[in-house]
Amino acid sequence: MNKASFAAIGIEDDLVARLSEFGITAPSPVQEQTIPLLLAGRDVLAASQTGTGKTLAYLLPLLQGIDPQQKVVQKLVLAPTQELAMQIVREAERYGAHRGIKMQALIGGAAIKRQIEKLREHPQLVVGTPGRVRELIGLRKLKMHEVSTIVLDEADQMFQLSGAGEVAKIVASALRTRQLVMLSATLGEETRTLAAREMKNPAEIGIEPGVMTAGGLEHIYVVSEERNKIDMLRRVIRGFNPKRTIVFVNATEDIAEVEAKLNYLGLPAAALYGDADKVTRSHVLSRFRDGKFRVLVASDVAARGLDIEDLALVVSYDPAFDAEHYVHRAGRTGRMGKRGTSVSIVTEQQTFIMRKFARELDIRLEPRELLAGKAVAADEARAVRESGKGRGGAGGARSEAERLHGEGKPARISGAQPEHGSARAGRRSDADAAPGGETRPQQRRSAGTAPAGRGTAATGRGTAAPGGKKRSAESEKSRKNKGAPRWLKNKTTGGDGR
Repeated sequence: MNKASFAAIGIEDDLVARLSEFGITAPSPVQEQTIPLLLAGRDVLAASQTGTGKTLAYLLPLLQGIDPQQKVVQKLVLAPTQELAMQIVREAERYGAHRGIKMQALIGGAAIKRQIEKLREHPQLVVGTPGRVRELIGLRKLKMHEVSTIVLDEADQMFQLSGAGEVAKIVASALRTRQLVMLSATLGEETRTLAAREMKNPAEIGIEPGVMTAGGLEHIYVVSEERNKIDMLRRVIRGFNPKRTIVFVNATEDIAEVEAKLNYLGLPAAALYGDADKVTRSHVLSRFRDGKFRVLVASDVAARGLDIEDLALVVSYDPAFDAEHYVHRAGRTGRMGKRGTSVSIVTEQQTFIMRKFARELDIRLEPRELLAGKAVAADEARAVRESGKGRGGAGGARSEAERLHGEGKPARISGAQPEHGSARAGRRSDADAAPGGETRPQQRRSAGTAPAGRGTAATGRGTAAPGGKKRSAESEKSRKNKGAPRWLKNKTTGGDGR
């Protein structure tokens, strides 16, 4: 089946030529469905997977509908986060600047006086976050009487952050004849309520009804004890070995600790916080895109709306709060038809959450085990372990690896090492060198990776240490903090040993 062209769905020649300059020659499915409706002036409620081209689906009709000679705000786009708003402005400048269209970002965290001065230059397209836009409307610095189209991008996320009331006030400040467009990966109750109240005979569209995540995504989870999660995270990142990874952490107070331990383990990482100011946020993301570090550790709020090119892996260090949060996490990868992997690290008691997400989202979310850096199915892992036992334990498992290697297959072995990665042989095979090139033989054990059942952790030889319980408690604390930097070792830890 031949795909439609941009010209065939109503996009004018100069915009088509501009798209071609950036290698975009045919519309994605959401663009093919949405663009004709928006050009016809219809209100649209669009649900589509994150990363399917929603931005251009509404941006091209907006740019085409702006009159550069009319020096008033004509189109308004609302976004949930500063980063997403700035991304939209960059895209608008890329495709609309040659038309003489002026764009302006109105985001929180930036100097409001400077924004008011820029508004005097009469931008035709304004992109902003709800709080700042509402503030400028209240100050009568942003005039809404000529706004003909309002777009709510990532509507559900916006309502979670700002509340539907803030957005409703902005919509109500424009003319009743305006066009309203709402796009989101998920359409929750607040989104549908506002649509029912404010939209006129809306066209409701979606890529594949009921499909919430992109088709190119692989969804897996790995099981780890709570105390071994940092080491499991290291193994996941080393195993998949992507250029860039986003790691999601549920508790903001845990972000710095995860970041510090990853850096100590030789995986360059930086943190992104939801309350970071514009300059800090921009600096961190710029360094991440430029490859200055490999791992971005963030909360759900901080990572909302991020579009990182060639992001192949996202890891949930803690399972997502619900299916909707999982969709937005997974949606950071596998964008615009590319392949991507979403990995969740869970304890045995949390595996039910993965089964719940799989049912609610109708996706294959399956358990995997990491063997020699490869994520393999449980039955394959079991077969390798049993083969290892039959050949004499660890030596037999190594022979199995040699056999697989000789047949041109990847060596996927766990039998050669204890469950928590404590074996001396081969435990430094994936990344011995610490930052700066020096080798640290003992640093690869993360928090809580010392082998169980060896008696006293301080000696590791099964001999009782003098001092009884006191010595044992100190050894346990030392074991849990193995691999952590000094300031973390001195920090009072919780029961999970992180």
